[in-house]
Amino acid sequence: MIPRPSRSMHLLRPFSILILLLSLAGPAASDDLARVTDPQPLGLSAAGLGRIAPWYQARFEAFPPPEGLVPGAVVAIAKAGKLAYLQAIGFQDRARTIPMKIDSIFWIASMSKPVTSVAAMILVDDGRLDLDAPVGRYLPELAGMQVGVRRIDPATGRTDYALEAPKRPMTVRDLLRHTSGLIYPELDFAYPAGGLADPSADAGIRMIHMLYGWKAVYRRDRTLADFVASLAGLPLAHQPGEVHEYGWSVDVLGRVIEVVSGRPLDQFMQARIFDPLHMVDTGFFVPKQKLDRLVDAPMPERPPIWEVTTPPKLFAGGAGLVSTAPDYLRFCQMLLNGGELDGARVLSPRGVKEMTTNALPETISIFGGDEVGARAGTTFGLGFAIRTDPVSSWLPGKVGTFAWAGHWGTYFWIDPAEQLIGVQMIQATPGSKARRALLPSGINHLVYGALSARTPADATAPAAR
Repeated sequence: MIPRPSRSMHLLRPFSILILLLSLAGPAASDDLARVTDPQPLGLSAAGLGRIAPWYQARFEAFPPPEGLVPGAVVAIAKAGKLAYLQAIGFQDRARTIPMKIDSIFWIASMSKPVTSVAAMILVDDGRLDLDAPVGRYLPELAGMQVGVRRIDPATGRTDYALEAPKRPMTVRDLLRHTSGLIYPELDFAYPAGGLADPSADAGIRMIHMLYGWKAVYRRDRTLADFVASLAGLPLAHQPGEVHEYGWSVDVLGRVIEVVSGRPLDQFMQARIFDPLHMVDTGFFVPKQKLDRLVDAPMPERPPIWEVTTPPKLFAGGAGLVSTAPDYLRFCQMLLNGGELDGARVLSPRGVKEMTTNALPETISIFGGDEVGARAGTTFGLGFAIRTDPVSSWLPGKVGTFAWAGHWGTYFWIDPAEQLIGVQMIQATPGSKARRALLPSGINHLVYGALSARTPADATAPAAR
């Protein structure tokens, strides 16, 4: 509510009164994209969109506890800058007693990475961060990292690894596109289906993954500076710039942002992203007054690293954020608008363009499961997977669509050709049958199936079916 003007305010000129009133109004609601009552003029069928909630509900009913699923979701769809669909479905607790709300709060896991990537590009816009500078310029403790290379003992045939100097230093650009050689501890998605063609190479890389699990200090009660220091004595898994492998690159990028900006990562994001975009429920933990909106973990207890109910010391830019569907939709709309929303300029159009353009030359090998690579019809930019193949893809959509997902099933995509944004918020255990039933292909096909007509902005781009 806008406070009533005092008597003295009437002495001000009308323009000054308007400015003062706006300044007193406080932040706007996080879901204030103009919502339409009829999506048809946007080129979306109301009947088609009406299939979304029953589709989710049927899957929630098909997987009763304890299937590793919170039986609820929030789905947001925007087209041409307007909110076409925002629906809370099911429940936000495993016991099915608390109805899901449109502003229920989810751990978004790796959907944090695009936010951290935008934070880095803001510093590039500011002229304070150089994409092609060695990471060691900003984090000297990493300047001496060596590369782990496979060695086979000719006498025993046993595989081990040795260290060699990098052919070139890892750069900030490498962190953004996951070509730094920094990896995660061993995870199933870190390897191509069926492993590597050379089993001994597979074993050698797995050894380095295990070292990351043993030696890296990645804990909620330790800082990003502590984490980066713990990486200094570990080997890079690949020569910088030669292999795309998903990993801790963006968490290291978070520390670069802290050093360059002189502020903790949470404060920088709050000031430069969350406040300007009115993302009122996004951060690295859920305050006490909002805990009634926090969606349960899909298992009985949250892993300690993701216990998001208390303030952390580790601002994990790769996976630490919590958010809501309306908040994240505003972040996506800013990107679709070329870096601006409601008059707030967060990122330059050039910065958005660079982030959403292929950053992986053909000379770079891809270890990325099914999210990035020829099988998925995608490449990777500076923070997002980007569709490059109009035919080969698990998902519908146009070339140029960019997207990413989180460990517990949160997911978003942005289709510039259709001026279309989709956000799915769920919490499901990876590998569970319930999670497989809620793969992104479901919501993608439902939304593209609801495209009913081309709007003027889409006149040159017929809808994908």
